[in-house]
Amino acid sequence: MAKDRRLEGRVALVTGGARGIGLAIATRFVAEGAKVVIGDIDVDEVQAAAKALGAGGEVLAHALDVTREQEIAAAVSEAETRFGRLDILVNNAAIQDMTTWDDLTYTHYQEVLRINLDGALLCSMMAVPALERAGGGRILNTASIMGLVGSKESIPYSTAKGGLVNLTRCLACDLADKNITVNAIAPGFIDTRMAVTRHGEHEHQTEYFKTVYLKYGKIPLGRAGTPDDIAGPAFFLCSDDARYVTGQILTVDGGVTMTF
Repeated sequence: MAKDRRLEGRVALVTGGARGIGLAIATRFVAEGAKVVIGDIDVDEVQAAAKALGAGGEVLAHALDVTREQEIAAAVSEAETRFGRLDILVNNAAIQDMTTWDDLTYTHYQEVLRINLDGALLCSMMAVPALERAGGGRILNTASIMGLVGSKESIPYSTAKGGLVNLTRCLACDLADKNITVNAIAPGFIDTRMAVTRHGEHEHQTEYFKTVYLKYGKIPLGRAGTPDDIAGPAFFLCSDDARYVTGQILTVDGGVTMTF
């Protein structure tokens, strides 16, 4: 599909961008004319993703662990050094986690929050000075519907995503006078590798999902989402069309949270 290149001249850093939702967002940004630094802890995957997208040197791969301040600072610096500015930060890096109460440890809980919640704050703290130097910009966080509702076996993950929801709102308040908007997308059931359960089965292929969510209409639109279903709303929130939108959580879930 032809794009209008409405991000021409903009530079974005997308964390967790080697695959899934992050890669779909990076792909959409490139199609809209942006230059993109893709950061990911998986070095081989991020280099392959950047090579696939990087016609004309407009996409850079950067090995990035969002819990390490030096690596984040280096990614921000690379964006400014190679492309002259940074306009957009997408905090997408995260790990999936489904832990039963009996298996839950405080150490594991802390690790999930360190990556899924603290990582977004660290990246924002490192990126804000660069966004200011560009005259303002956008921060977009990838939250989850699991941060909006309760569910079994999800204490670390859902707590982190719930924290990310309110971090989004607080950042929006604190950064408004810097001309930086902060919003989040809360995806529902999206067909990525995170849909594979700890037992090794694809969640969307289970009889429970097919029956409850599809047959009986708990997802009104009748299907799981794709990463591209997230990329469009992400583009909107990072575009000029959303210049007066901040502190908002856009649920992109096929309507499933309406039926809870």
